[in-house]
Amino acid sequence: MSPYEDHYSHDKAAETTTTTTTTIMEKEKICIIGSGNWGSAIATVVGRNARRLPFCHDEVRMWVFEEEVMLKPESKKAKLSDVINEQHENIKYLPGVKIPDNVRAVPDLVEAVTDATVLIFVLPHQFLPKLLPTIRANVNTTRCCGVSLIKGLDFDANTKLPVLISKSIEKVMGNQFRCGVLMGANVADEVARQRTCESTLACDFGSNSVNERIRQIFDEDHFRVSRITDVAGAEACGALKNVIALGAGFVDGIHMGGNTKAALLRIGLLEMAKFCSMFFQGVEKSTFLESCGVADLITTCYGGRNRRCAEAFAKRRGTVPATGVDAKSCIKLWSAIESELLNGQKLQGTLTAKEVYNLLNARKLLHEFPLMAAIYEISFEGKPINKIADGITESAAIPFSKL
Repeated sequence: MSPYEDHYSHDKAAETTTTTTTTIMEKEKICIIGSGNWGSAIATVVGRNARRLPFCHDEVRMWVFEEEVMLKPESKKAKLSDVINEQHENIKYLPGVKIPDNVRAVPDLVEAVTDATVLIFVLPHQFLPKLLPTIRANVNTTRCCGVSLIKGLDFDANTKLPVLISKSIEKVMGNQFRCGVLMGANVADEVARQRTCESTLACDFGSNSVNERIRQIFDEDHFRVSRITDVAGAEACGALKNVIALGAGFVDGIHMGGNTKAALLRIGLLEMAKFCSMFFQGVEKSTFLESCGVADLITTCYGGRNRRCAEAFAKRRGTVPATGVDAKSCIKLWSAIESELLNGQKLQGTLTAKEVYNLLNARKLLHEFPLMAAIYEISFEGKPINKIADGITESAAIPFSKL
């Protein structure tokens, strides 16, 4: 019997009685690691579900990177965790949305994760290496599982090959720890305001009852969650669509129109599918028709921070002479736009675009991914914005059988 099956061997008892200590311990203790825009949004869903599901503890802990925020109209500073716990609102990253009062902001990571059985990772992936050893030391990895909502990729320092963040989490946490992913067409503000959408949970925790429990932690009337087992395909889609969204922003920034943008989305999906199949095993074609695939690509290319920032980049670059744009200027411009538009949030598309380009360039595969190559070259090498059209047409000329 696996440790997961042992943990859930009292499922029926946990759902029918709460009278014994053993039963109480079998209830899920949920911790959300991250409290930005998306972290706070998913906390609204998970908080409501934890309160109504008989196999969950009411309290959901949310680890907060502590910072000071300005209260209005008092014009005084306060700790963000205190504001969330007292006002039940993340006034910096998700203003105007009430977070359920059973969600408790905890600035101390050890306190937040201690005895957790479900860890929900939702923060920029570059922060994980510093956090994971502390998390591992304070949870029972044989009785705990994870779900990553992080949209990015790691890259092996030696081989330079892409590595799933969920696999990086599993490696640090230990061999018995398993991590799935939740990916989909999920603009955070819309999820938080209970506008109907869907998402894809990709996981296999070794037991159907475990898989269903985790799905129910996220699923509700306005946030419908389906489950698949293709973690690699779902997670890679979540990272790569941010690169394509940069291209969509370029198209919007210089007013190339709906036809061009539709072509970019189609070609972008094909290049995403090709990249996934080339660098990950077991990717299923059906995954690209799930919410984590085509739907997430569409919504990200019409909304989302990557498209918005890329549109601003294109508009500002349009005022700079072509001879005056170099890599240093591009990086400086991205940094300024991120600071002005994202209120402390981080872009993932630019980071992923760099890493994907370096991988493809090292393996002499850039010609196989003309659109992704063009997006990087516009972003960081100063190529004219209208060269995005070349990336679309060059990729479209490749036979579909090779994509």
